[in-house]
Amino acid sequence: METLTLPCVLMRAGTSRGPFFLRDWLPADEALRDRALIGAIGAADQLQLDGVGGGSTLTSKVAIVSRSQQPGCDVDYLFAQVGVGECSVDTRPNCGNMLSGVGPFAIEQGLVEAQDGETTLRVYNVNTRSRIDVTVQTPGRRVSYEGDIGIDGVAGTAAPIRLNFLDAWGAVTGSVFPTGQRIDLIEGIEVSCIDAAMPLMLVRAADLGLTGGETPAELDANRPLLLRLERLRLAAGRQMGLGDVSNSVIPKPVIVSPGDEPHSIRSRYFTPKRCHASHAVTGAIGVATALALPGTVASAEQPLAEGRHAIAVLHPQGRIQVEVSLSGQGSEARVERAALLRTARKILQGQLQIPPYAFA
Repeated sequence: METLTLPCVLMRAGTSRGPFFLRDWLPADEALRDRALIGAIGAADQLQLDGVGGGSTLTSKVAIVSRSQQPGCDVDYLFAQVGVGECSVDTRPNCGNMLSGVGPFAIEQGLVEAQDGETTLRVYNVNTRSRIDVTVQTPGRRVSYEGDIGIDGVAGTAAPIRLNFLDAWGAVTGSVFPTGQRIDLIEGIEVSCIDAAMPLMLVRAADLGLTGGETPAELDANRPLLLRLERLRLAAGRQMGLGDVSNSVIPKPVIVSPGDEPHSIRSRYFTPKRCHASHAVTGAIGVATALALPGTVASAEQPLAEGRHAIAVLHPQGRIQVEVSLSGQGSEARVERAALLRTARKILQGQLQIPPYAFA
């Protein structure tokens, strides 16, 4: 097979980076599509030297965008997590950081007409069958990447992109608490299994002999801890109805501990076999949901009243502020919406060469 040439836009989206494609730019056959994505990222090499990946799960991500097939939605967004050092493509999870680039990309590719000032489009996430309203700055009906909003873990500032998650609760498993309980006991450890924007398994730092303030490097170097987390994750995956998750990136393990104020929580989020350098957006929504609802290993000491609350998720690079809308109280409490700000930047646009061996 000859070298395949594809149009491509490489973007930094939130604290992630990866190529963005229109669905029509890629092979229609899913198996060929996945081979093309593996070749684009350079997944077969641990350093990803022969592709646009960066040797990390955070820079081995792909966004595939198209006009939406769903009523009331503007664009469909399919996220793909490509392997690092292995030829794999996982489309089961979602990525909220890459989502922050979908709005600018869709507008610039002509899928959505820009309004003067700012443009809000409704994105349907194909992976989790959920909807998100994305607001992009469009002065003069053109996407603006320049602005004064900084997000922890990214150099410089950029224009704000608001993500408003409308129905991400239970999107993957069908239930916010898919095991039927808010706390499960696995290998003598209390964990909370929650499906809120991303299936997560939360465990208290203290129950693992940790402070919760450890750096990602310290946690990644703790081999016994990583092995224990993986055992807990595999068991949690089965109890959540996800089956054998040994070859899946969900559920994500999260180590939680008290934050620095009442409505804050410290989080160490795993991807799942390494600690995230900062934090996933979808993971932050899950952690914030676990804090807002009573009875989990992450619940706030004082139950939250109905209404909107600002919850800070503290991570190794700083914090993510999540605004949650809560209805009901006690066991009837529900998180109806969650919103937060991200930024994105277009790095380059051009033709990507996919090597023939990717299809061998």
